[in-house]
Amino acid sequence: MFKEDVLCIGSATLDHFLTVEQSLKSIKLGDKVLVNRMEKHSGGGATNAAAALSKLGLKVKILSKLGNDHDADFILKEMKQYKVKNICLHHSYKNTDFSTLISSSKEKDRVIYVHKGASQDLLNTDFKKSQLKAKWIYLSSLLGKSFQTATEIVQYAQKKKIKILFNPSLYLDKKGKSYLASILKKTTILVLNKEEAAALSKTNTIKKMLLKLHQFGPETVVITNGIKKLHALHENIIYSLIPSDVKVVHTAGAGDAFTSGLLAGIIKNYSFTDALRLGQVNSYAVIQHIGTKNKLLTEKEAKLMMRKYKIKVHKNVL
Repeated sequence: MFKEDVLCIGSATLDHFLTVEQSLKSIKLGDKVLVNRMEKHSGGGATNAAAALSKLGLKVKILSKLGNDHDADFILKEMKQYKVKNICLHHSYKNTDFSTLISSSKEKDRVIYVHKGASQDLLNTDFKKSQLKAKWIYLSSLLGKSFQTATEIVQYAQKKKIKILFNPSLYLDKKGKSYLASILKKTTILVLNKEEAAALSKTNTIKKMLLKLHQFGPETVVITNGIKKLHALHENIIYSLIPSDVKVVHTAGAGDAFTSGLLAGIIKNYSFTDALRLGQVNSYAVIQHIGTKNKLLTEKEAKLMMRKYKIKVHKNVL
């Protein structure tokens, strides 16, 4: 039996959230812009997913390379609050990843500046293979040396019958199918947003994207599209979920919250329809606040929100 439900592999970042009053489109080169609000939180695919999954009642750990700096201390302290341990054995000589997210109080979108440092240094000497054992591996984007390490981990996971959820970013999707083939062939669930799906599949309609991505290897494919309709292909059925109308404060972390909720639902034996709904309400909770982990739901809270919003899901058999 596996000790943990999920091992989350990917980046850990320190996110700085800056809110300005003026429209982002109105800012010109050379402008000095007054920031009227600043917050600091941990972020990154691995920590966001791990926190969400733990909050939903699962046993989780992360594998993420950090620098030997104060940002790493901040991240580890925050993850301790979610009862999540990082199994990475070493620090990088590079700085811990960080990002600055600038949003306008007049708009519902943001600009994100990201620095990839320590997360690109994950090596196979940074962990023991015995530490990788879990029911699922949640694999988010890794670049540099870390991507090769991730492909080796996926090979190991297949031998040990560990299922893979793969959530690659646009950085990776633009590299194409051949670059990601060794992971895609062994992926159980692939989750992408519409832009990422189009870049990887090289197609331009949702149905074509779903079918093409499914041909690459994943059993289940999910394509999100912000506040617009979500689509999924699962067991020869195309699912379409119509999002509810909710207040949007900040969209950072919404994708990780959704994907984690979806996976939690599947692990807890929800129907696929209800797993989609669980992911959706988890993302609703996050986008109504600043921070990628603020207001993540417990399973009890998620069930209440699922009843409140009565999210419609349509099914179309292929």
